[in-house]
Amino acid sequence: MKNLWDYTESKTYVGDLNLRVYTSNLLGISDELVLSGGGNTSVKSKIDGEDTLFVKGSGWDLVSIEPEGFSPVRLKKLLEMAKLEKLSDSDMVFSQKKAMINPSAPNPSVEAILHALIPFKYVDHTHADAIVTISNSKNSNKLIEELFPNFLIMPYVMPGFLLAKKIYEMTQDFDWSACDGIILLNHGIFTFDNDAKKSYDKMIKAVSKAEDYLDEFAIVAAEPLHVEQDFDTEKLQDIISFEKKYDVYMCINQSDLAKFYASKENLNSFATRGVLTPEHIIRTKRVPLVLEDDDILRAVENFKYEYIKYFEKYKKDEICLNPAPNYAVIKNFGVVTFGKDEKEANIINDIIRHTMLAVLRADKLGGYQSISEKDSFDMEYWELEQAKLR
Repeated sequence: MKNLWDYTESKTYVGDLNLRVYTSNLLGISDELVLSGGGNTSVKSKIDGEDTLFVKGSGWDLVSIEPEGFSPVRLKKLLEMAKLEKLSDSDMVFSQKKAMINPSAPNPSVEAILHALIPFKYVDHTHADAIVTISNSKNSNKLIEELFPNFLIMPYVMPGFLLAKKIYEMTQDFDWSACDGIILLNHGIFTFDNDAKKSYDKMIKAVSKAEDYLDEFAIVAAEPLHVEQDFDTEKLQDIISFEKKYDVYMCINQSDLAKFYASKENLNSFATRGVLTPEHIIRTKRVPLVLEDDDILRAVENFKYEYIKYFEKYKKDEICLNPAPNYAVIKNFGVVTFGKDEKEANIINDIIRHTMLAVLRADKLGGYQSISEKDSFDMEYWELEQAKLR
């Protein structure tokens, strides 16, 4: 992972928030760190003498975020929220917005309380491929502990208030000065410091260490197939458009990686082991449609049947999403993603491109293992997403 800090350019960013913009942009440049709005950053500063957390606002990407993309939230209020026994995520969002110094700023990240709890000026959070690849392997606890002995390592917890509350409980009487960062298994990594460059440097150093480990122990050679399968993608597009009730845009990925991934034996069980990070599930669903023959209609009907079973198994009062797939893995052909438009289909393709390599590499470390089906459902049907449907 290349360190992109430029001393000359950095000097043009004067002040806490402007430096926060600079290092956020540096993090956002790399797809191996964040994808499609992923990750979040913050800086603690003051407004009229009041301690304030400037945290990435909803709807902004790190690669292009500007000062107005950060939400100024009263730090004291966020720390008070961390001490609550219970708080629904919708109430959390309401309380965070109420605590904002500038009400017209974007909604604060759902990780704002967690950022507030970390007692350093600058906090960086990414879903670095190398970190989540290792932490999504069956030997993740052992490997992560060995690689990052000075990091606080957290088992998977639902993002939002539950995660912040867990961190709050774990860090009572905690020596933060001896902690290099936090790794959330199946989720991502936090680094922090009172200096913007040092926090960024810590992120690059940690991710580079994970990349070096994978380069040594999890090399994947995506060899081209000798026999490639033809497939009626137009028929697939028509069927998915009918199921989605709109004309889908289809992105076809026939890279060596995609064809190699789609050539695996027992493809249905191989390709349906869950998402790389929880945030991806909103885009991709938990699993793809797997096509191993030309009977597309039967496969789609079976996918819908299994999806509804999954929904019925875990639902409480949620509204069921459209049960049709968001992408397909086609035997010896490649991967196809579906979107309302070209942008959405390409975003899903980017996510799956990173997921495929991570799955193949995690298998080299003992086996790929995502979050549980129940945790997947809770993320896919997060109340904040359901609120938009209602």
